[in-house]
Amino acid sequence: MAKKKVNGKEKSIEETLWQSCDKLRGSVEPAEYKHVVLGLIFLKFASDKFEQRRKELIAEGKEKYVEMKDFYAMKNVFYLDEISRWSFIIKNAKQNDISLKIDTALNTIEKNNPALKGALPDNYFSRIGLDKSKLSSLLDTINEIDILKDNGQDVVGRVYEYFLSKFALKEGKGKGEFYTPKSIVNLIAEMIEPYKGIIYDPACGSGGMFVQSIKFIEAHHGSKKEVSIYGQEYTNTTYKLAKMNLAIRGISGNMGGKAADTFHNDQHKDLKADFIMANPPFNQKAWRADSELLDDPRWMGYEVPPKSNANYGWILNMVSKLSENGVAGFILANGALSGGGEEYKIRRKLIENKLVEAILVLPRNLFYTTDISVTLWILNKNKKVFTREIGDETREYRDREDKILFMDLRQMGIPFEKKYTQFSDDDIQKVVSTYHQWQTSTGSAYQDVPEFCYSASFEEVSKKDFSLVPSKYIEFINRDENIDFDDKMTALKSEFAELLKADEKSKTELLSVFKELGFPIDFNSLKE
Repeated sequence: MAKKKVNGKEKSIEETLWQSCDKLRGSVEPAEYKHVVLGLIFLKFASDKFEQRRKELIAEGKEKYVEMKDFYAMKNVFYLDEISRWSFIIKNAKQNDISLKIDTALNTIEKNNPALKGALPDNYFSRIGLDKSKLSSLLDTINEIDILKDNGQDVVGRVYEYFLSKFALKEGKGKGEFYTPKSIVNLIAEMIEPYKGIIYDPACGSGGMFVQSIKFIEAHHGSKKEVSIYGQEYTNTTYKLAKMNLAIRGISGNMGGKAADTFHNDQHKDLKADFIMANPPFNQKAWRADSELLDDPRWMGYEVPPKSNANYGWILNMVSKLSENGVAGFILANGALSGGGEEYKIRRKLIENKLVEAILVLPRNLFYTTDISVTLWILNKNKKVFTREIGDETREYRDREDKILFMDLRQMGIPFEKKYTQFSDDDIQKVVSTYHQWQTSTGSAYQDVPEFCYSASFEEVSKKDFSLVPSKYIEFINRDENIDFDDKMTALKSEFAELLKADEKSKTELLSVFKELGFPIDFNSLKE
């Protein structure tokens, strides 16, 4: 992480940038200024990479090609006209029309590079009316980023990721849905191992799942050229963030032609993915009207998901996109683990069809938008014996058709940003090694661990009426967790009803006594 000295203390360039950006508050809402700073970071990145490639061409004696786009595209570098280059922006940073010049620069880059279509802010700086002095100060700070130092894409990638996380924290509950915390994405990637093939995210936010997939591939000495990325995002501004996020890291991806609703405008209808990673909206209500999507092919003979909650709509959308050996890892609210009606019928059929491989209940406070505990689901289209190559390792997966692994991670995690939790590297390693050991074990290599994990048979799950609540299966010794939440709430509800009934009886008897004494009481007229 790049460092800069401020008042004698070293600060990362990310922290310095954030403090400079935070000065925009007052003139721009925090939810808005992420587009300001991330757009400028992208502009600086694109320009520095362009200048580096331009110097390479000159050094190679190819000066006559320095204005030809193809000689930049071949190295995955965006071609920039002079008015789009960072040097031009800095030269004019004190001018009254600097906002217009930045908009023109971004628009010109997008027009000259088809891969960026729909990715960059559109006349954004002119529209929001930024204070000129604050914008100029921010430009000066961004100008100090050395993009090309220490493998440039890593520097700007870290800055971009840092800002996404800070903005998600800043926007707080009910917002910030564009960002899935890094440790959760790491966990999913390490579990399903998206090494080569097609990767899909139906609710991709700012593209964090894709970025982590590429990091996983690089960590295992693979090639990002061996994966194809497909995503879809509903919110237009978030769609732009995702396209910029991928572009900064040199990742090609098909995000559809525009921002669009995955249910009502599926932009990847015929897609069959080898890996799906997703964090769709929790408990999305009114996601379809009564007469909508009743015959959608994505339901594949399952019940139509209820309009009151989209959880199972997301599940079936993902199942329909899985290839013959496809694996999906995604986050849902805990309510999807149990319950009746159409959800019960869908869940039962998913289990009967041998698709559910693992269910992991996660700690509270992992997300910036909600403090509830949520669940990581792993679905697998092939739970039979097969082999996979991950880097230099060849792994043989054992027959797990009639098994589901349940894990409880609620006691894991370390403090983060005071009130949040994140998984440590050791936490992730423990979970991932347990999961892969269970997948590949012969004999007694895998063992159930009280309060942590349990491998349940189909018969056990069937006897518990196809509930996927981990506490119904995992043995708890030191914590009173054998009491299932749903059962406990039902019992409490019954007890509360009895108390109310007893209270009504006492009230009636008391009224009767006062009435006999000639002092009738109207409880409804009594005020505190």
